[in-house]
Amino acid sequence: MADIQNTLDAIRDEFSLFSDPRDKYVYLVDLAKDTSGLSDEERIEENRIHGCTSQAWVVKEESNGTYSFRTDSDAMIVKGLLSLIERSFNGHTKAEILDVDGGQFLESVGLGRAISSQRTNGFSSAIHKIQTELLD
Repeated sequence: MADIQNTLDAIRDEFSLFSDPRDKYVYLVDLAKDTSGLSDEERIEENRIHGCTSQAWVVKEESNGTYSFRTDSDAMIVKGLLSLIERSFNGHTKAEILDVDGGQFLESVGLGRAISSQRTNGFSSAIHKIQTELLD
């Protein structure tokens, strides 16, 4: 968890540079533009994140006991938010990822009050989907 916590701290520091919530949204869109997203074949119901008002997907890959996630959304802000999950969780073990409190993720990176309740719920759904799939 220490490595994930370090990543969360670094993300919080990045977002703390912006006092205006609109600037945080612009930064999220910039992050979204830097992600590759998913192919049409990967944007299937099995990979869909339920609880998100926009369309969003996550694909899990495991290698040597660590996990990587690739995400996508049809909404740029959501895609930027999902990129934070990739950045935080990729390369970590099941135990480290399960140790993260999904309900506190956005608060811990300084976005708790900057993100609408609908997006916050959708983001929590994404973390819940990832953690649930790790338990299967």
